[in-house]
Amino acid sequence: MSQLIEHRSRKAARILDSARELVLDHGVRKVTVSEIARAAQVGKGTVYLYWPAKEDLILGLFARELLAFLDEIIGRLIADPAAVLPRRLAPLLIRTGLRLPLAHRLNSEDADLLRLLTQQAGDRDLFARTSPSALCEAVMPVLHRHGLIRHDRPLSSQAYAMHAVLTGFGTAMSDPATATFGVDAPDEVLAETVAVLVEPPIAPGDPAIAAAAEETVAVMRQTREALLDLIGRSQVAE
Repeated sequence: MSQLIEHRSRKAARILDSARELVLDHGVRKVTVSEIARAAQVGKGTVYLYWPAKEDLILGLFARELLAFLDEIIGRLIADPAAVLPRRLAPLLIRTGLRLPLAHRLNSEDADLLRLLTQQAGDRDLFARTSPSALCEAVMPVLHRHGLIRHDRPLSSQAYAMHAVLTGFGTAMSDPATATFGVDAPDEVLAETVAVLVEPPIAPGDPAIAAAAEETVAVMRQTREALLDLIGRSQVAE
């Protein structure tokens, strides 16, 4: 049975949709359970049938957004294993991450949302693991082992460099006004930068790429399972 309660209840789905819109419009602190219930056209008590408190609802909402992010990345890697190549994986992670509205609000320094997401150390660590730079760092040993990353430099140094590159490009691409010189295709600039930075002069063959993609998907599925567990804990047990 699905751990996503909205797959079993249309009311829960409406509550989640309403909560998302209200948080995006007004922020966490100003949104109340009464407002969420009114927007979802349910009674206030109905919200508490599914979530113990507003904070649990928002926590589960953010986890669902990250779950959708991982599902899109995993789907792309399964459909096209060559997407695991660093020059393609880096733009894929950044661009997909930039389409997350709640994450964008978090990056816009919503202090209340940040405080809610970092109350529990375990949740804080999990959310940190789902950032594009952290996901890239997690799979770099896999890419290195299959020859998708050069071997003439320490892996730790390359991981640090990739973290810096993805963090910087993520900031510039999320807010183009911060970039001194704008470009029409920042994805291509990112791909070229990553290729020069970490890729070997001779590309590995298709079998190595397929194996790396399969292992990368497995790594991301572990994080996905952790998100599903968090979502389950944020809901009222049935």
